Amino acid sequence: MEEETTQGAPGEQYAQIRERYEQGVELTDEDIDTIADVAVGFVRNLLSFFGEDGVAIDEYEGDDGELILDVTGGDLAVLIGRHGRTLDALQMVVSSLMSSTLRFHYPVVVDVEGYKHRRKEKLRHLARSAAERAKRQRSKVSLPPMNAYERRIVHIALVDDDAVTTHSEGDDPSRHVVITALRV
Repeated sequence: MEEETTQGAPGEQYAQIRERYEQGVELTDEDIDTIADVAVGFVRNLLSFFGEDGVAIDEYEGDDGELILDVTGGDLAVLIGRHGRTLDALQMVVSSLMSSTLRFHYPVVVDVEGYKHRRKEKLRHLARSAAERAKRQRSKVSLPPMNAYERRIVHIALVDDDAVTTHSEGDDPSRHVVITALRV
């Protein structure tokens, strides 16, 4: 005979977590573990379609409170794809699966061998360098096209620099950030 858990069915458990999350109550470690287990299960299932059954998935909390799943091991370059596009698609699938299962959006970031972390640092450096160039030239500097996540990283990297302003221009997939020096 199966033991009953005190938590009830998974749907009930997710509803309880959703209620606490939507009320702004800090989730318990158990709540976050439950969310992480669901996310890791989806990632493992998706990776099995690529023949990647022996990978490690490290879980940790990101700077903005998101759950980061970093997949390592195996031949994972195919999961990153050109300019991270395959990884972006994997991210979208996992986010959709998570939202439909939990019935609320909890931020989960899927990374492969630290690619997104390295890309984030590179974008921050690019943003600061472009801001310095804009200030030196007292003009605008346009960055290459980026997806919404990458543009957000650039905007956030320069939010405390009072000598420049940033905005996005263009339509996807050519949407890009423009950094403008302020006349002081």
